[in-house]
Amino acid sequence: MFFSRKKKILTAVTALILSASIFTGCGENKQQQAHQAPASQVKVMKVIQRNTPLISEYAGQFVGVEEVKVQSKVNGTVVDKFFKGGEYVEEGQLLFKIDSRQYESAVLRAKADLAQAESVLQQSLATYNNSVIDLQRDEQLFKEAAIAEQVVVTQAAQVRANEATCAANEAAIYAYQAALKTAQENLDDTVIYAPMSGKLGLDDVAIGTFVSTGNTTLVTIGSTDPIFVQFSISEAEYLKFITMQSNQTDRNPLKVTITLTDGKQYPYEGRIVETDRTLANNTGSLVMKAIFPNPGGALIPGMFARVQLSGETIPNAVLVPQRAVQQLLGKSFVMVVGKDNKSEARNVEFAQQVGSYYVVTSGVTPQDTVIIEGLTNLREGVDLAMTTVTPGEMGFTLVDVKSTYNTDSNLTAPLASPNSPSNLNR
Repeated sequence: MFFSRKKKILTAVTALILSASIFTGCGENKQQQAHQAPASQVKVMKVIQRNTPLISEYAGQFVGVEEVKVQSKVNGTVVDKFFKGGEYVEEGQLLFKIDSRQYESAVLRAKADLAQAESVLQQSLATYNNSVIDLQRDEQLFKEAAIAEQVVVTQAAQVRANEATCAANEAAIYAYQAALKTAQENLDDTVIYAPMSGKLGLDDVAIGTFVSTGNTTLVTIGSTDPIFVQFSISEAEYLKFITMQSNQTDRNPLKVTITLTDGKQYPYEGRIVETDRTLANNTGSLVMKAIFPNPGGALIPGMFARVQLSGETIPNAVLVPQRAVQQLLGKSFVMVVGKDNKSEARNVEFAQQVGSYYVVTSGVTPQDTVIIEGLTNLREGVDLAMTTVTPGEMGFTLVDVKSTYNTDSNLTAPLASPNSPSNLNR
């Protein structure tokens, strides 16, 4: 009985110790959990490696290659027109008719004046010929001593006078011919034709409008194919492009493309054909013009576009989003996903900026994953709760945008997914 009672006491003590041990263990576990920080919510993206073209983008506006203000060469009232505003016309197509009555009368007067002058000339020529015959006769009679020398001298003077009269009448003929030609040209100019093929504006005058020579614009007409895109670049960029050209055998190595305001890429490439001779004083920029085919006439002067210039490629460039790069004490670093999905800081060096990215020369490799969002107060060694995103989702682009339009809210050219074969190790 003693041993039985002793066994019960030992069993109770053991149970008490085990209970204390269990409660103590639970308390310690709860305390550890209370001190463990939650994982940081971040967005991450794989480092990209690809052949990277250096693309600069500028705000551009379409302007016509040729634009003509059609004006009348004569004064008069518009009595007819043979088109509708906005139409496409061919060179030589009839456009306007000016009241021609006064010009028809002027032609008739000029013809009458010319006919009268021709008649006078014929009479003077007959008189001259008769005087020449009389002089020849008098010279013969003088040789025969039948008349005095003074008669011959007088007749010779008359011949010279008649010759001068013929010359004056002949000059008058030329003047009247010129007057008739001018009158006929004025009459012809009352009918106005298209000086070139192109599209007409809507600024045409109405029938009944009195037009003045060189002052009144009847209508404007502009060519549609090809078409210019005008844009401005900085002095530094101009020098860079000049250097690129000097390093190329091609005289115009720059690739010129445009994106329209609806976000669509224009299917034809252009080329730079005109560069201003001086920088603008107020902006320090240089105006350039690139020419593009416009076979369908869809592009019209005044429209806007984004102009992309490219001509140099960085092979196998390692790209890190600018958003991932942080600065501290003159050093640049990024946070990457390290071992056990913990944050890890890496010092980086980069060569240049390309669109939304930096071209990194050291610090990360294409195998790394960088943190691009959630960097505020993020420390090294913190557990990460990651959401993987693509460049397209973030709106990242390789285009170096120099200027944009206030009306454009979606003018980005996103990259494809970083896992796309077209982007990786290309």
